[in-house]
Amino acid sequence: MPPKRFMIIAGEASGDMHGARLVRAIKKRAPDAFVFGVGANAMQSEGARIIVDSRQLSVVGLTEVISKLPTIYRAMGSVKKAMQRLKPDLLIPIDFPDFNFRVAAVAKKLKIPVLYYISPQIWAWRQNRVKKIKRLVDHMAVILPFEASFYRNHGVPVTFVGHPLLDRIHPPISHASNRSDSEKPVIGLLPGSREKEVATLLPVMLQAAQRINRSLPAAKFLVSCSSSIEEDLLEDILRQYTGALDVSIVKGPVEPIFKKSDILVCASGTVTLEAALHGTPTIIVYKVSPLSYWLGKRLIKVDYIGIANLIAKKQLMPELIQEDASPKTIAETVIRMVSEPKKLRQLEKKLLGVRDLLGGAGASGRVANIAFDLIERSSIKLS
Repeated sequence: MPPKRFMIIAGEASGDMHGARLVRAIKKRAPDAFVFGVGANAMQSEGARIIVDSRQLSVVGLTEVISKLPTIYRAMGSVKKAMQRLKPDLLIPIDFPDFNFRVAAVAKKLKIPVLYYISPQIWAWRQNRVKKIKRLVDHMAVILPFEASFYRNHGVPVTFVGHPLLDRIHPPISHASNRSDSEKPVIGLLPGSREKEVATLLPVMLQAAQRINRSLPAAKFLVSCSSSIEEDLLEDILRQYTGALDVSIVKGPVEPIFKKSDILVCASGTVTLEAALHGTPTIIVYKVSPLSYWLGKRLIKVDYIGIANLIAKKQLMPELIQEDASPKTIAETVIRMVSEPKKLRQLEKKLLGVRDLLGGAGASGRVANIAFDLIERSSIKLS
């Protein structure tokens, strides 16, 4: 029997990370499996053949995508050709809906089964897209508990597999030994994993840091530099704003920042859930173009943008959106929170409680099992 072929489409940094763990789980079950698709360094390091580097595709906001349309069209052409030439037994799109829906449509025409891993947030906005998913996708593997009931209610085959972050983030025994006192706080600044996010949010965060420094001159700031971001970009921005600030760039994984920081100022995204699983108090900031915000405000149907807040069904992490994501408001929120260390420690415990709502570890292995089952069922239908 020839080796099974899997095509994975991971269009963002977080998708590349989750895709890499899935590649590892697939190869653990079938070492000779051939995995290829869209991803970056993480997937490649696990043995996947990358046909399009996902870093070319990463954009933020509804309007910002326009500037990258030529790159996106070229990537789609490469994906179609690879699918036709290499004939995967299964397509596994990971989130990234606008691109992946088109890829799934191609797979449908080629009679390739589709296992969608990590649902687009259609439960938050544009819920009518569930009709497209029902038409194009054979099975959904979802990572948030409330997503399973959403898809069942719409007649879509679904399995809640647990959150893949639980495979690599283990609950800390205590943060007390790593945290500073309120007069010398360590503040993590996480401006995002996309160039547009960093260019938009880091200047705002650094202006907030300048304000914080006036009230807390001993404060130390750690700036995260994602592997998808050139360090030169951060350094160029830092030179404009830092002055007398005590600022360090932390390249690569963000775990050291979670462990060392009293509080984070963080771009909205999966990283805020990572912070919750580490028990690190976080202020979420979200800022896009005025048109993107105007459109999003009319379409979004949930009470919070933070994943931990959605799971907990209450605002554990303050959310500063658009005009509220200003240097003044960010600085005031940070200063208020670090000046109340007892409340900060109570918040740590509440954040760590989010883990209990996410199912157990082993999401990637469960998705791999579903993948092989789908291939087997598909081959029976064709025989």
